[in-house]
Amino acid sequence: MIKGVDLEIGDGEFVIFVGPSGCGKSTLLRLISGLEEASRGQILIDDRDVTAALPSERKLSMVFQSYALYPHMTVGENMGFGLKTAGKPGSEIRRKVAEAARILKLEDYLERKPKQLSGGQRQRVAIGRAITREPTGFLFDEPLSNLDAALRVEMRFEIAKLHETLGTTMVYVTHDQVEAMTLADKIVVLDYGVIKQVGTPRQLYEKPDNLFVAQFIGSPKMNIVPCTTGDGQYHIAGHGSGPFGADRERPAVKLGIRPEHISLTEPGEGIVNGRIEVVEYLGADTFVYVDCGDVGQIIVRTDDVADGMRGRPTGLAFDPAHLHFFDADDMAV
Repeated sequence: MIKGVDLEIGDGEFVIFVGPSGCGKSTLLRLISGLEEASRGQILIDDRDVTAALPSERKLSMVFQSYALYPHMTVGENMGFGLKTAGKPGSEIRRKVAEAARILKLEDYLERKPKQLSGGQRQRVAIGRAITREPTGFLFDEPLSNLDAALRVEMRFEIAKLHETLGTTMVYVTHDQVEAMTLADKIVVLDYGVIKQVGTPRQLYEKPDNLFVAQFIGSPKMNIVPCTTGDGQYHIAGHGSGPFGADRERPAVKLGIRPEHISLTEPGEGIVNGRIEVVEYLGADTFVYVDCGDVGQIIVRTDDVADGMRGRPTGLAFDPAHLHFFDADDMAV
């Protein structure tokens, strides 16, 4: 259920709706497409009110999670099927299918059936079918969720190139924040049918408006610890203190810091003390999980690792330039 949104999408923008399951992102996409009926408000496309218009009248093309290809048709026939049902002449269909196949590198597959293709190739055919209609905008409803990890990376690259090539407005739904961060010009974070924040990937990562966005954007998520503030200082009970800033308008009850802005120190030399529980070595990154007692678990991203760290006491130093504070209503201070 969408509880009311006020959102403007610019011409040619790549906008991604992101949020947890049930947040309303797919419902909002279906409202734009006309597959869901709006109970109030207006939907405008190119300054034209399409709130009551049929999906076919909105000049949009939608790519679904399932490929929805006709198994008895060739790739070329699938891509041109929408134009054929619209009564377009054969020469126009062939021209548009050939152009879409060129863009998506499907020229060598036009005579194949869908069962002869990989998952990524099938999704490109579904996108090609949308391209041939030359829409005002593209709508993508979690198009990569059925692909394995390697294919998702490949298709993210293909979709990014497609947007650069076509320059057409794209609205994309995903629960995968990596897709959102790597593809979007603008991200819309939703929760329970309400927009929590709209901004560029960098804005959402570096300046979240609220605790929900702070913890949803970023992997691993932002560390949050309880704190009190006063006299220009923040205080973590049982641990240390640091500068809060006299220019902040409201007191804070929670401090947020991302894993890459924490460094390991000798016990007693940081803001917080704890004991290393787990070390995850991932090659380019290493994540250290530290049990800090009443403060909770804190995750550190670091390259300062050594054998036998598990179980050791450690101090944690926070970079003061990258602290986030939140009030009792979970709003950024």
